Amino acid sequence: MKKIIFTGGFGLLCSIFSFAQNDIDAMRYSQTTFGGTARFNSMAGSMGAIGGDFSTLSFNPAGIGVFRRSEFSFTAPSLVYKNTSSSYLGKNAGDTKLSVNIGNIGLVGTIVLKDTSSGWKSVNIGVGYNRTNDFNYRMDITGNNKESSLLDVFAADANNTVDPDKFDGFSTGLAWTTYLINPSFLDTTQYDHVIYNYGQTQRKTVESSGHMGEFTASFGGNYKEKLMVGATVGLIKARYEEESNYQEYDEFDSIQYFESFNYVNKLSSVGTGVNVKLGMIVKPNDWLRLGLAFHTPGAIWFSDHYSSTMNSDLEDGYTYADSSQDGSFRYSVITPYRAIASAGFIINKTALINIDYEYVDYSTAQLNSHPNVFTDVNSGIRSKYKATGNLRVGGEVRLDPIALRAGYAMYGSPFRNGDNSTAFRSSYTAGIGYRLNHFFMDFAYVLGKYSETSYLYDPGISKPVRSNYRSSSFILSLGFRW
Repeated sequence: MKKIIFTGGFGLLCSIFSFAQNDIDAMRYSQTTFGGTARFNSMAGSMGAIGGDFSTLSFNPAGIGVFRRSEFSFTAPSLVYKNTSSSYLGKNAGDTKLSVNIGNIGLVGTIVLKDTSSGWKSVNIGVGYNRTNDFNYRMDITGNNKESSLLDVFAADANNTVDPDKFDGFSTGLAWTTYLINPSFLDTTQYDHVIYNYGQTQRKTVESSGHMGEFTASFGGNYKEKLMVGATVGLIKARYEEESNYQEYDEFDSIQYFESFNYVNKLSSVGTGVNVKLGMIVKPNDWLRLGLAFHTPGAIWFSDHYSSTMNSDLEDGYTYADSSQDGSFRYSVITPYRAIASAGFIINKTALINIDYEYVDYSTAQLNSHPNVFTDVNSGIRSKYKATGNLRVGGEVRLDPIALRAGYAMYGSPFRNGDNSTAFRSSYTAGIGYRLNHFFMDFAYVLGKYSETSYLYDPGISKPVRSNYRSSSFILSLGFRW
């Protein structure tokens, strides 16, 4: 496993020179969002006490007990447009990315029981797929730094390691072989770098792709029209790819013996896991529904592949390049358990409002391997992260055959303290549906916003990067009933 140097932020800014497995991986796969069908998205994923939509099987599986007929749904295309802007050392930069994905595909079979003497009205079985997270984005960070350099970190690591044969081959070792760090003139057992006076322009670009979702197998039933119960076994699939390109260059020709260096990291991560969800919905009367769901911790087994390259230009035609070996590592991520309480209100059988509150303790996430090398990482997760609440509110008005929907979701910060301890993610949603007896079509729009503060390298010497993320999702679902 590669050496861990520093990580920060919500996980979109990794350590500038390490793709080591760390707390960022735990948060990336623990912070899920609502996805799936257009109806579910248009209500901000708030249907925990309402049910009757395939996506609820990934949140409160008791929603399967609400189905009265068999149903097939398909959500595609889902278009996601993401814009990222950053402010670093007084300079603003930004980038965008458009991605297309499949939000859901699901089949629910309803068996109406002929003998209802036991109180059970129907039994339902559901199988399919729901998308739960999206990792596609691009970002650009740039600024002129007169106080520090990434080479300061490489030199400090070299001074701690001392022996060049033991330098990290994915970071400090590359700086050594490309002559960006060298033995000090005053003490050859110590190391200096080639930027003797600061003023270089720094730029980092990042592009990531991938998603997270689960194949669901659900079972549930309807007891006397008063109690719906359900259970879901989820097969989790995750894929994450990232390429980061970090540069420092003498834009104003003010640094002697130095022109530029370029440092590229590539990561590919693929994971498969499992979790279990249990839920219930109670109908005390015609206008009120109460829901409760519990998600067990998810266990996801990952295989990572990564590599690094570095190029240097030291003026007068002296250029050097080197690449790391291809690295790989296998490990697992345990995501936190979740508890969701919901309340749904039916208004004159023509409108509904649902409220979900989700409790999740991010400090319980952990990484594991054989042999175990994550003792310090897991200790850091427990001290760095905290339990928090997520709130989702959604509503629907039926004007048959048209339905109008809207919602709002707020996801609390997982950080116990620091720059991002008060940061949260928000989603604003709206949608429209057209529903006939045997066919439906739904459309949703989701606007997502959040901000974070992060650092390109050691925050003791690096200035903060303030980043703002904005996403627009356009989602279309089709479905058939019989």
